Amino acid sequence: MNIPTHNLVSLGGLTVGLSLFAWQFTRWWAGHKKRASLKALRNFMPFVLCLAYGMLLILCAGGLFGLLADWSLWGASAIGDAVLIYGVGGTSPSVTRTSNIALTPGGHVVVVVGTVVLAAVWTRTRGWRWDLFAGVLAGVTLGLASGIAGTAGYVLSPIVSTLGDAVTGLQ
Repeated sequence: MNIPTHNLVSLGGLTVGLSLFAWQFTRWWAGHKKRASLKALRNFMPFVLCLAYGMLLILCAGGLFGLLADWSLWGASAIGDAVLIYGVGGTSPSVTRTSNIALTPGGHVVVVVGTVVLAAVWTRTRGWRWDLFAGVLAGVTLGLASGIAGTAGYVLSPIVSTLGDAVTGLQ
């Protein structure tokens, strides 16, 4: 199955990702007086892990996961573009990193295992976890961005690929 992905992020898509991150961070920050405590950090970690998962998801070379991530990125970019162009009268150029890093086969294994873990968490809880959805979508929109916003995706990819390759014996 050779499903192509385009993986281009516009300034509008980046705006959506940063807005989702800012929303979750602000709600977490305002909800905890002792922000450095383990309890407070434990409440923010699911969002951060989903953010990292979304960044890995957009780095998939293709397939159904890559296609779903690409569609999510396209939709978020379209919404963000509309807000920037019609909402504030700005423009929305491409902010995609010039050197994209694809995951290795072991990195793809980590994404599949991460998907299983995320599905297990989502089915265990009652109701839809919007914070997890927001984390994945924010990660998808930020994973390919140039600049500081996309640095985590650039750093995360080789680490996860090396870990996945080592665990599966591909190294």
